Amino acid sequence: MNYDLSWMLDSALELPEAQHAILVSADGLLMARSKDVGRDHADTVAAAMSGMQSLSRTVADFCHGGAPANRPQWRQTLVEFDHGWVFLISAGEGAYLAVSASPDVDMAEITFRMQQLVGQLGKALTSPPRERADIQP
Repeated sequence: MNYDLSWMLDSALELPEAQHAILVSADGLLMARSKDVGRDHADTVAAAMSGMQSLSRTVADFCHGGAPANRPQWRQTLVEFDHGWVFLISAGEGAYLAVSASPDVDMAEITFRMQQLVGQLGKALTSPPRERADIQP
């Protein structure tokens, strides 16, 4: 991917108490990060988020109990810590959006904002960058 989606992630952090955001590929590679997340830290978190979504999908039968063919679809993983939350959702085919927030965040609002951002990211991820007309091949 040749273009930067970080500015879109920063828009998700306009909600009070939202802290950081990263966009992760299914294989754990960092695709984009909000401006306040260092590259090394974002790479580590990206790998962890990929594993977290994989674990979440694996335990789907735990809440369903049905045959694997009827496994419920994973929608979101939410992890609570002493000092906040991590939200993880699908951001389209082979991508995941993770956002961290303080304990006082409005959970419904942040989930709604993340879904809005996923819609915007989906358009950006499926549309190739525009080529300039004044460039000769």
